Order: sequence, then structure tokens, then C-alpha cells
Amino acid sequence: MDLTHAKSIEISDKPIFEKYFNNFQPIISEFTFTNLFAWQEYYQFLFLEYNNYLLIFSKNFLKEKITPISKIENPIYFLPPIGEDPIDMIFFLFKNIKNLEIHKLPYTISQEIKEKKEFLSLNLELQDDRDHWDYVYKKTELMDLPGNRFRAKRNHLKYFLQNYDYEFHLINKELLESCKTFQNEWCIQNECQKHQDLNEEQNAITQMINHYSDLKFRGGILFVDSIPVAYTFGEILNNNTGVIHIEKAHTNYRGSYQAINKFFIQNCCQEVKYVNREQDLGIEGLRTAKLSYNPDHMIKKSILFKKTS
Repeated sequence: MDLTHAKSIEISDKPIFEKYFNNFQPIISEFTFTNLFAWQEYYQFLFLEYNNYLLIFSKNFLKEKITPISKIENPIYFLPPIGEDPIDMIFFLFKNIKNLEIHKLPYTISQEIKEKKEFLSLNLELQDDRDHWDYVYKKTELMDLPGNRFRAKRNHLKYFLQNYDYEFHLINKELLESCKTFQNEWCIQNECQKHQDLNEEQNAITQMINHYSDLKFRGGILFVDSIPVAYTFGEILNNNTGVIHIEKAHTNYRGSYQAINKFFIQNCCQEVKYVNREQDLGIEGLRTAKLSYNPDHMIKKSILFKKTS
């Protein structure tokens, strides 16, 4: 199989990706064009269309950013193929490419793969990828914070609503400048330059802001006394789920996280039932925070690779 015709993801490629995402509705948070484009520099993604499938991969990511799962030399990092029968294409890839790992593979696909004879004949193995499971919540619960499970968060929200002179706005091109200002201040306070993960996220956010007119994601910003105190970016993932890519707030304004979450979902995600708030990346504090919002379910993911023995 010839991968040399693959190319980097550019903003002009959006119609290609949207065609596949519309025809084969994604469930993992990685599969929006906004997300793939924003993180292009970090992952060094390449893509190509092959036999009516969209293939997305990186030749350098497993060399430069994370440790490969397999012991194969120079493995290529693949995302799950997008098309009519992803399992069939997965087996095709393993038959024709010696050095690959497929990451972010949804549980529904991985469980079916295990039952196929090719799983054994190709000497494949699956490893759970808990750090990249997506947290999915009922939209109404995130907005209303009902019952005892949400009492503490509801109290934070109530404090915010009663004690601050606030305004919420859906973002437009002009308000993006306020988002950028807030993000730069947040990064200074949290010393992004000293933390590679925060620095990479800052780069992705900058890409989103700079290409807002083309990407057309949704967002909201919260002001207190005309000062920006929180903002969020998201979009529709599939027919019943929205996805939150970015959410930042000043913690010295009590309840600001609960407020930006409520107002954004209430004003821009009316057509969905669920909200995907992405992964915790194995960060203990982030995992605790995401679990505290009582997810309805998780989008489990695995890594598929070939055993060397």
C-alpha cells in the first residue's frame, strides 16, 4: 500500500472531512475537522482517501511524542479508518503495512474485531486506552445540575448568579479577541510555557481562533463587570451529541466554570441529547473533575497493534 500520496491537513480540506463525518457519524471526540486541524502541528497528521475510506495517520508522532505500544520499528500512528466497513479496512491495513498501531479505536469496533478470525491470524492485540476515553453527559443534567449528586456544583452556580454582574454572549469574530486576551492571561497565570501539554493546547487554541471564519465552530464567553472570566469552544459531533473542545475560566470567580458550562449548552446545543467533554489524558485532577459531573456513559477506546512474538 502506497502512503506517499498522503498530504498534511489544510483548511481547504474541510469539505473532504465533512463529507465522511456526515456519511459515517463519529462517536469519538477526535473526529471533527476543527479538532484535527487545530492539533495538526502537534500530531503531524497526514491523510488520504483510499477506496472510499478516509485514512488519517502520522509517521512521526510515535517517534517524537509518545512511546509506542508495539515493539515494531518505526510504527505509524493511525486513527480508525472512516468508511462503510472500518473493520474490513483495519484488517487490510495490517495485511499491507507492517509497522502500524491504530489508536482511539472505539469499544464497539474493538469488541467486534476480537471475534474475527483475522484477529488471530494477523497476530493482533488490543490494549485499553483509559486515558483517552471520552466522558459523555446528559445535556439536561449539565444544564440543571439536579439532585444531591450535583448539590455542591449547584451551590457554586447559584453563588455566581447571585453575586456577580455577568453577561454571556455566543462568540462572533469580534468577541474572539476577548477570548484570545483571556486565554493569554490564563496561560500566564498557569505558566503554559513551563508545561508542554498546556503549551501545545495554547497552539491548538490559537489555530482555532485564527481560522474561526473557516472552521465555524461554536463558542461562548462570559463577562463579569465587562471583564472576560470564562470562555468555551465546541461543536456538534453527531446527530445526538455535542462536543466541548475547550473550556477555561478564572477560578477566583466562584462558579464561573459551572456558569459558562450552563449558558453555553443552553444557548448553542439545543439539538442534541448528550455532551461529550473529551478525555482526562490520565491527569488525576482532570479525571476527578470530569467524574464529579457524573457522566452518563464513557466512549471507551483501545489501541490495536501486532504482537511481535
